[in-house]
Amino acid sequence: MVFPQTELGGDRGAVRAYGQAVADLGYAHVAAYDHVVGADTAVHGDIGGPYDVHDTFHEPLMLFAYLAGFTQLRFVTSILIGPQRQTALLAKQAAELDIVSGGTFRLGLGIGWNRVEYEALGHSFAERGAFLEEQVGVLRQLWTQESVTVDSRFHHITAAGLAPLPVQRPIPIWLGAFAPAALRRVGRIADGWFPMARPGGGLDEALELVAQGAREVGRDPSTIAFEGRVDFSAGGPELVAEHAGRWRAAGASHVSVNTMRAGLEDVDAHIAALTSVAALLL
Repeated sequence: MVFPQTELGGDRGAVRAYGQAVADLGYAHVAAYDHVVGADTAVHGDIGGPYDVHDTFHEPLMLFAYLAGFTQLRFVTSILIGPQRQTALLAKQAAELDIVSGGTFRLGLGIGWNRVEYEALGHSFAERGAFLEEQVGVLRQLWTQESVTVDSRFHHITAAGLAPLPVQRPIPIWLGAFAPAALRRVGRIADGWFPMARPGGGLDEALELVAQGAREVGRDPSTIAFEGRVDFSAGGPELVAEHAGRWRAAGASHVSVNTMRAGLEDVDAHIAALTSVAALLL
């Protein structure tokens, strides 16, 4: 399921109730979106995205560490905005989460859209694509080698390493992608990806672009997994189950159910929606 970031607010009890409920229902993993800060649109105007300073976002890695303390859920960021973070620190945080969650974490990364957020975190918005491509390789080195030395365009590490290393060496890296260049990047460097297109709505074309990127570097496109997403809506659980079936037929390795923006008023309503879906999916 997709954790409803913008709809549970800062209520710790709601977070706990939600996590325990979805674990009890049999859901396998929790996905979470990421924003560190929101922009004040009264000052900035239209910033080109759906979220602003008023939208709540729990920090995904901290959220997952909390949920790992009382559930056996698996976790995936879908996505974390990698290029606005220090790579070595991100590697450390992800390694720790992989340890406390039993070696089941997938790190989903993307480049984001919010210039204001990049500025606040001291990273370059213009160079974010190039940074991400380099960042993925550095993360894998830090997760698999005791001592790492890197001297590249964006990263400078001299004989340093993480301890302890994660359970998974390396942690799987998935990418969010929509634009053609980003889809080819998935094919070149990712273990999996989060499609923005849907079965019958551009997915086949997106898969071909991923395959092109994979073939450019001698990879087998069939080894690159992908996760579908279905939205809970007025169509009810039957429609969710139908859409999940389309993703299965398309070859998705995972499917997540998203209850955000479905008009659900509180945590109990989100849990009730996921309960109705679980009866058809699990």
